Amino acid sequence: MRRLRLSSVYAVDPGLTDSEFDRIEHEFGFRFAADHRAFLSAGLPVNTRPEPREPGVIYAYAEPWPDWRNGDRDKLRSRLDWPSEGVLFDVENNGFWYDGWGSRPSDTAAALATATRMLAQVPKMVPVYGHRYLPGEPGAFGHPVLSMWQTDIIYYGLDLADYIDREFGRTGTGENRWEPKASVEFWRDLV
Repeated sequence: MRRLRLSSVYAVDPGLTDSEFDRIEHEFGFRFAADHRAFLSAGLPVNTRPEPREPGVIYAYAEPWPDWRNGDRDKLRSRLDWPSEGVLFDVENNGFWYDGWGSRPSDTAAALATATRMLAQVPKMVPVYGHRYLPGEPGAFGHPVLSMWQTDIIYYGLDLADYIDREFGRTGTGENRWEPKASVEFWRDLV
């Protein structure tokens, strides 16, 4: 993994230890992808600088970095639920229905119940920063970082290192390749 420089943008605390990873993964019921785990073990970005705020823009989080070490557990659960909650919002309010779920029930409550049941079976998406996510797949690495806002899901980096470069440093890796390929069940179909 390339050396990532976040210290000019945010403070970086010592990385998470193996026992901290075990506690977090057990408590929240997911596993960090290998590159996400390597990133957080090298250093834990902390929310010490206020984010600039643009008038009229809705921001998902006042503290964009998830504080896996000391953060409010309910807020962390809420961030883990954000992708699925966004899909459910679109099922209820915007007529969204995923083809893989079969025929949409005509009753909204039944549609929500079906969507909730189906979403419980898809891979958990894990927050990286704000509403940027990586899949929680143990041992996996190289997944693109996804920006997730309801069912409006787009690529924000070829992988975690590329995302950090684009969001916090250089405008890219200098490589002329921008062909991200999401490979995580269900979520890849929404990109």
